[in-house]
Amino acid sequence: MPAQTFQPLGTPGQPWGAAEKAQWRARQRKQRSHADEVVAKIHALLEAFRVLQYGELDCGEDGRYPLLALRGKYWDDGLPTALVTGGVHGYETSGVHGALLFAQQYAAAFEGKLNLLIVPCVSPWAYEHIQRWNPQALDPNRNFVAGSPCAESRALWDFLQPLRGKVAVHIDLHETTDSDEAEFRPALAARDGQPFEPDTIPDGFYLVDDSANPQPAFQDAINLAVAKVTHIAMSDMDGTIIGSPVVAEGVIRYPLVALGLCAGITGARYTTTTEVYPDSPRASPAQCNLAQATAARAALEFALAHAG
Repeated sequence: MPAQTFQPLGTPGQPWGAAEKAQWRARQRKQRSHADEVVAKIHALLEAFRVLQYGELDCGEDGRYPLLALRGKYWDDGLPTALVTGGVHGYETSGVHGALLFAQQYAAAFEGKLNLLIVPCVSPWAYEHIQRWNPQALDPNRNFVAGSPCAESRALWDFLQPLRGKVAVHIDLHETTDSDEAEFRPALAARDGQPFEPDTIPDGFYLVDDSANPQPAFQDAINLAVAKVTHIAMSDMDGTIIGSPVVAEGVIRYPLVALGLCAGITGARYTTTTEVYPDSPRASPAQCNLAQATAARAALEFALAHAG
């Protein structure tokens, strides 16, 4: 189990107030550049995509961040729409760079077949600060609801509402990391005034299906493609992954809409959340990026083959 790195804040058993959240934010430090590592790569794709700015985050002394999406240049309202999102949790690096890799290497194959929308980095402040939460200590991936208190989630929600009912497939790219157990889960417990209960970290790639709209063949098709790139996570001895029952190899289910998760934002028929494990001794950062891009490609191929 990773050694805990989160330094306690507040009073045990009591949820954080404004003072504790301010202390938490004051501890955060910029560790990489959204402008250099993400925005520059988005603008390098201008020959193949339109770049849309759907909002801007004002993060005070940390600066302002554009919220950017790539939209295929050839858009036909008669075609189904596909959505790829990454960086909902900014620290999950391969979600961002896997989405960009998909745009660079695989998106062209879908031109004229699908309307393609890619949002590589939903949470740019969190990307720079290698954080799960936004500056207000909110988890964007529990806040995709109308009128969300989380600016990142609200901006994407508002941007995508005109497409509700028109999106055929949405794949949301995530990671599960050792820092989940060492930092982010302990921080969550402290923020909410709850005891921290240690858990295990799955070694490998897995998917989160929607319990309200399960699509097992879709999930299996993605895992079959990704298994050629990196290994699929095995369940724990009790038949679970992160405490949820495994319903097929490398697949668990959550109620996406009820939990306010990004993958439930469009009402698409085919939805999934990916999870790779970049801290595995059996996977490199490049493998994780490729696994994410491969998952997105497989998801879109499946949706096309099963349209109608």
